[in-house]
Amino acid sequence: MRVVSLLPSATEILFAVGAGDAVCGVTFECDFPTQARERRIVSTSALPAGLTAAQIDDLVSSRIAAGEDLYHLDAGALRDLDPDLIVTQDLCAVCAVDLNEVDAALDHLGCRAEVLTLDPNTLEEVLASIERVGLVTGREQGARQLVSGLRQRLETVERAVAGLERPRMAVLEWTDPPFSSGHWVPDMVEVAGGGPVVGQVGQRPERITWHDVSVATPDVIVVAPCGFRLDGARELAEELVASGSLPAGTPVWAVDADAAFVRPGPRLVDGVETLAAIAHPGVLQLDPELAVALPSGVQT
Repeated sequence: MRVVSLLPSATEILFAVGAGDAVCGVTFECDFPTQARERRIVSTSALPAGLTAAQIDDLVSSRIAAGEDLYHLDAGALRDLDPDLIVTQDLCAVCAVDLNEVDAALDHLGCRAEVLTLDPNTLEEVLASIERVGLVTGREQGARQLVSGLRQRLETVERAVAGLERPRMAVLEWTDPPFSSGHWVPDMVEVAGGGPVVGQVGQRPERITWHDVSVATPDVIVVAPCGFRLDGARELAEELVASGSLPAGTPVWAVDADAAFVRPGPRLVDGVETLAAIAHPGVLQLDPELAVALPSGVQT
């Protein structure tokens, strides 16, 4: 089987269930595991580099309104690779090549590849999507073992935080303008022993205001901007605190969103463990590569 992945999360799942050797094409964003970088890139971003958060939002909004693509699909690469399976999504227009463009390219090339669409909205659906990938690629046992291990880790977190006070946690998926988290992130907060605010499980992230954040009275704010690693998230969090937009005195954390929050794959469990360590200091060990607290002098 020859597999092309048009999602970083799908790439992670494919390798995690034991189908990495079958992966022949990936996107420019597929950076985990490191072996994914050795595969041919079949899609790239249509957005220029070096934009601010506000500029990215403006450009994405205008392109979507105009019906323009946010990604470039390399039809020539698809033809050369001649995949049996293409894994993509139809959940978010900002996250991957539009499904209609994929179908059009396959029709144009006369390619008969099966298209597997992954659209999980909750943490449970993410786990189910892992098993589905295992089934389609013939790696059912690997997928079952992986999901079993992930569930055990989630149960360990739930036991560790059981009976503890649940701090109100506001997880922000974008900062300028502010967007709430959505989809599986509120689930992650719940499992981690927190109370999710400014975001609803299974729903798309929504544009909100700083007033919305303030009236939600969060005990902690987690900055998890989609498409950003820890260093970039920290920079955005520091800019937010310096702007005076956030509730004064509320602890602020920056996290590696790409590694453990916005990609619906196995590493979301790393994100759950990170949130638990933030919500309940000392109960679980915090991975410093996934989260950092802004210095107390900056928070206020």
